[in-house]
Amino acid sequence: MRREFNRRKFLIYGSLTFGSSFFLKACANNPPSATETVASPTASPAVAAVGNTIKVGILHSLSGTMSISEKSVVDAEKLAIKEINAAGGVLGKQIEAITEDGASNWDTFREKATKLIDQDKVAVVFGCWTSASRKNVKPVFESKNHMLWYPVQYEGQECSKNIFYTGAAPNQQIEPSVDWLLKNKGKEFFLVGSDYVFPRTANTIIKAQLEALGGKTVGEDYLPLGNTEVTPIITKIKQNLPNGGVIYNTLNGDSNVAFFKQLKGAGLTPDKYPSMSVSIAEEEVKAIGVEYLKGHYAAWNYFQTVDTPANKKFVAAFKKEYGEDRVTNDPMEASYIAVYLWKQAVEKAGTTDLEKVRTAAYGQTLDAPEGKVTMDANHHISKIVRIGQVRQDGLFDIVYATPAPVEPVPWNQFVKETKGFACDWTDPAKGGKYKKV
Repeated sequence: MRREFNRRKFLIYGSLTFGSSFFLKACANNPPSATETVASPTASPAVAAVGNTIKVGILHSLSGTMSISEKSVVDAEKLAIKEINAAGGVLGKQIEAITEDGASNWDTFREKATKLIDQDKVAVVFGCWTSASRKNVKPVFESKNHMLWYPVQYEGQECSKNIFYTGAAPNQQIEPSVDWLLKNKGKEFFLVGSDYVFPRTANTIIKAQLEALGGKTVGEDYLPLGNTEVTPIITKIKQNLPNGGVIYNTLNGDSNVAFFKQLKGAGLTPDKYPSMSVSIAEEEVKAIGVEYLKGHYAAWNYFQTVDTPANKKFVAAFKKEYGEDRVTNDPMEASYIAVYLWKQAVEKAGTTDLEKVRTAAYGQTLDAPEGKVTMDANHHISKIVRIGQVRQDGLFDIVYATPAPVEPVPWNQFVKETKGFACDWTDPAKGGKYKKV
């Protein structure tokens, strides 16, 4: 049975939620703000950089199963735009955000991306959450030689000239979390995920990594995105891990709600069955209910509890804008800094010209809430890796962090088909995929 919640209902149901990396937040009915308009269908190609505004696109799910997570990302992007405008804008112009609803439908994402580029003439698009949505819009941005900034951790195995990725590559989230689990929680893993590209590719990487490092995959199962019939998976976990073991969770959306409720109901508690999630963050914990998640783990690059001056400023600004009861999370932070990194690249380039902005983005650094980040020539950013454990207040105690930012590796080095490959868009001879010597 498929359930779809809007954000208000989702929070009311408290104990029901979905994974942060695939949870959604809805804001479909909010009226346009002063900096958010609907563009004229007759806008010319130069509109984005003419007059007193620079038009940018925001493309996320504001309805459907992914809306709970993605609405929060929109909030963070709009906060960054508001702050930049208050500080004078970009190149002396105000940013004008045109927001479109991908509606948790990958074909709709493609249609809206085309509209933002062809009709609205935006200078850039900040958007997508699931890899399915990103994969569907990728050909649009590449065929039109436009620019997407993508804010969510993902499975890697991609390096597009037309996409900048501010979430984690697998070596900045999945791989370090598997290492930590092997050293601290056990060698036997059961893999559970939603049935689409990110979980399946992530689990391919995890299985290869476990094989290389002496771990064991004892089971693997998937649910269609939004499906809540998790009882068969709980049964398989008990059968394959009778004495306990690690559950690696790449479920997204409504499935996480049912999964963690039934996991606890079956007596599979985190002392014997610790789960590591890569799509559940503060927002999802709050919605699902801390009583179902306390003691379980998540791997991210940012938690609200990160103790840096930049993060304290970010959290305070977000709560002031949207309410003291709101929380921040990794995809929100990654989307927030994407706007600032793009702004810095535009200012360095002195124009919104896409090729010049692309070149200017390389090497951009930012004192981000998560820590210092740097944009690499492979269009990904260096990031500190963190593992958090859910605590009583619904936030995370950070139980592990790398001492320095980890450089991104888009092409996975555990998977034999991509081992030895890298990406460098500053060198035309290398581009999106080349074999390192």
